[in-house]
Amino acid sequence: MKKLFAGSLLGVLLLFAGNAAAEIDVAKAEAFVKEVTTEGIEQIINANIPQSEKDARFAKLFNKALDLDFIGQFVLGRNWRTATPAQREEFIKVYRQLNISTWSKRFDEFKGREFIFKGTSPSNSAGQVFVNSVVPMDQGEPAKVVWRVREKGGQYKIVDIIIENVSLAITARNEYTAFIKNNPGGVDALIANLKSKIK
Repeated sequence: MKKLFAGSLLGVLLLFAGNAAAEIDVAKAEAFVKEVTTEGIEQIINANIPQSEKDARFAKLFNKALDLDFIGQFVLGRNWRTATPAQREEFIKVYRQLNISTWSKRFDEFKGREFIFKGTSPSNSAGQVFVNSVVPMDQGEPAKVVWRVREKGGQYKIVDIIIENVSLAITARNEYTAFIKNNPGGVDALIANLKSKIK
């Protein structure tokens, strides 16, 4: 289970430093993450429905819960600044599809699990907070899962998931930066590579 946590997704993101996030309502941020995990468990993981319906429900939940534009800009790193508008749009589209495809198939591995929430921790980024949780394992200590939540315009979105101290957003950013550096095709080559993973 810990391998699932450490090796998955999307990718999702640490953000630009600012003042301590005193302005964010931490209770609402925690309630938002609880709602997301509860919906995932009850309506997707434990639901007795075909995989196609699970995929559709997960896509809806994923798009609602994560700020993909924000995450995409972060994980593409400095290459976001040099990418064309068309490349940015295509990257976000493919990045979204890849993560939906990956996680909708793996969600069943959470069957019988639950997230136990342990309050929040302040962030150095304005409008953000860390929501702390653990997931009991069959053996050993519970896995630590920290959700980075951003509030903008009264809307709460997940922008990174940190599992056992590994940021999925930073991991994706490092992977994509290295790929682009080593491929003459640049951002277009990365997009093609992500498309091949979806297939």
